[in-house]
Amino acid sequence: MGRERLTFDGWIAAVGTGSGTRVVLGHWPRSPFGPFSDVMLERADGWRTLIAPTARTAEYIAGVYHFDEVRTDPVNVRIREGRWDVTAGPLQLRFRVGRQGVLGLALRAVPRPLARRPLWAAVTDVPARLMAGVRTRGSSRPGYRQWYATGGLWPIATARASFDGTDLGAPAPVVPPVRFGFASAPASPALVRVHSTVEQPPDGPEPHRAFTRG
Repeated sequence: MGRERLTFDGWIAAVGTGSGTRVVLGHWPRSPFGPFSDVMLERADGWRTLIAPTARTAEYIAGVYHFDEVRTDPVNVRIREGRWDVTAGPLQLRFRVGRQGVLGLALRAVPRPLARRPLWAAVTDVPARLMAGVRTRGSSRPGYRQWYATGGLWPIATARASFDGTDLGAPAPVVPPVRFGFASAPASPALVRVHSTVEQPPDGPEPHRAFTRG
C-alpha cells in the first residue's frame, strides 16, 4: 500500500499575546474533511492545546502534530472586510489584517501550480527561514512529509483574545516559536494564504476512526 497525500487549502493566522499564550488558527475552506477550522494554542508554560470541530479532524491533526491536550469543540470563523471573528470552544479571538507588504505581494506573484510543487518548497525553505523564521517543508512525525505553498501574507494590525473569559493581553510577537510541528509561525503576527500538503505513511491516522483523547 502506497503513501497518501492530503491537501488543505486556506489560511493560517498566528498571533502572540501579552500573557505569553500564542494562538494559531487554521481556516480550511477546502480539505479532505470538507470545510473546517481549527485552533492550536501554546501557553507561556509550554502546554499545547488543539481545538478541532469534530472527532475526525481532531484525530487526524493530533496524529500529525504534537499536543498535550486535545479538545473537540465547535470552531466558527466569520470574515468581513478584513476583520476575523473566531469562536473555538473557550477561546474568543478577533483580529484585523493590514495591507500586504513587499513579501506578501511577492508571494502572490508566484504561479500557484509552481508554488505547490515539493521542489519549490525545497528552494524556498532557506529564504523563508532567513526572512520570516519559518520552514516550508519538513516532518512533524516519523514517516510524514509536509510542505507549504504560500500565496500571500498580511500583517495582523489589531487583535484581542480571551480564554474561558480571561483576557489574554495585548497582541505580541509569536515568541518563543510554537512547538506543534516542524515549523513555527512568523514571529510577527500575520495571516498567510497557504496550500498545505501532508504525505503520510500507509499506517497514518485514518479520517473515519473515532477520537476520544481529551
